[in-house]
Amino acid sequence: MKASNHINSAPEQDTNKLDDRLLVARIICGEKELFEIILRRNNQKLYRVIRSYLKDEDDIRDAMQNTYLKAFDKLSQFQGDSAFSTWLIRIGINEALQRIKKQKVVRLHPNIELTDTRVLQLPASKEMNPENSVISREARRLLEMAIDELPEKYRTVYVMREVEGMTNDETAAALGIEENNVKVRHHRAKNLMKHTLLKLTADTSIFEFGNARCDAMVNFVMSRI
Repeated sequence: MKASNHINSAPEQDTNKLDDRLLVARIICGEKELFEIILRRNNQKLYRVIRSYLKDEDDIRDAMQNTYLKAFDKLSQFQGDSAFSTWLIRIGINEALQRIKKQKVVRLHPNIELTDTRVLQLPASKEMNPENSVISREARRLLEMAIDELPEKYRTVYVMREVEGMTNDETAAALGIEENNVKVRHHRAKNLMKHTLLKLTADTSIFEFGNARCDAMVNFVMSRI
């Protein structure tokens, strides 16, 4: 039995190399501490996608937390027919859309009582490295502003394709639309962006979910599962 357990359990230092499907299988079998790897692999991507729907940082953090907690509860439903990140993003998008729907209800009926949800206050993102110039900071700021000006359906596709580098089929699967629709929206989004700002999309530090914020998100979710 000892020999069998040794074979089935990867050494601690190798767990970060496990693919998502094997990680999910082991988490379902009881190794919930491995969910931390899932969190750290997906924090940046999930943050950027949800931010394409929501602007308030508290709303974004709340949606991320709920996404991870729901994903953990529903791990057995992950079939592996798409990438785990795609499956996770679908949950995240649903969380964002539900929050938007709730906000619309509040605006229409300001006296309605809604359940108060406490949100973890994450530390601010770490300051930019000294070697980054003022021009680089301003370029990122302008790019973020330009992306925020895009209509939602174009903004989400743009973030997935240009910022996160997701493929057309991955984006289509996450959004539940046809691949051709992704291509059309992507093309339209790029046309709406100024050519000078479009050149800056290679800088993947925009909408950064820095180390301190990532650690805080991990600590919060791991304490709840």
